[in-house]
Amino acid sequence: MNRTALVTGASSGIGRATAAALVARGYRVLGTSRHPAKLSPEQRVAGVEYLSLDLASADSVEALAAPLATVDVLVNNAGESQSGPLEELPAAALHRLFQVNVLGPVRLTQLAVPGMRQRGSGRVVMVGSMLASFPVAYRSSYVATKAALKGFSDAARHELSPFGVWLTTVEPGSINTGISERRTKYVAPDSPHREGFSTMLAALDRNERAGVAPERVARVIVKAVAAQRPRPLYAVGSNAPVVFALRRVLPAALTEKLVHRRHDLHR
Repeated sequence: MNRTALVTGASSGIGRATAAALVARGYRVLGTSRHPAKLSPEQRVAGVEYLSLDLASADSVEALAAPLATVDVLVNNAGESQSGPLEELPAAALHRLFQVNVLGPVRLTQLAVPGMRQRGSGRVVMVGSMLASFPVAYRSSYVATKAALKGFSDAARHELSPFGVWLTTVEPGSINTGISERRTKYVAPDSPHREGFSTMLAALDRNERAGVAPERVARVIVKAVAAQRPRPLYAVGSNAPVVFALRRVLPAALTEKLVHRRHDLHR
């Protein structure tokens, strides 16, 4: 196979597992990390060429224009997790989150798509979150960014599929990647939301510790990449086939109640 894939956030979790899976399928894989030179041998994947990328920096994103012009597959995986009551989220933190989780990946896509379109073939995978389909309290900013990614993907696939370029979203549920240790949290010491926020956070961490392995998500991403006509949405983990089926038949209010019950929020 003479194809090139670029995977963001390829030094840990889903990104690392996806990079390894694509290497195993014969792809030339470019993987990004904020500090490639500092990666340990355990973080690196054999066969992956590591490039520097800080999604919070527009200049860092633009610096990947040349390699992106040649890729056949782009997996927008890197991102930031954030939690906090809506009224207490700092404006600067919101701007950073949307730059990292939405504007950065969208710009990478813009840089990759022209070459794919000219070659008549390409795949772009947005790694979202099942929280975009099943929102939960105190995660509004993160939910909004992942819903935005899916919106870009769903709409743009109709623009680009006639040229052989397919966009798709993969929504993982609870995945055991250690992301809970890196999540940014914003809640005031005297917040009226502190009890509910702490309850949700403890349940979120518990669910993630019991989540599926990132390699399982990577297999779904590779499935989407290899499909002749990828579906708009793939979901994996957290009993995804069951919960999406239930959402189609249950009243919206009941679905909302069940989602919050899973996070120990019963009110």
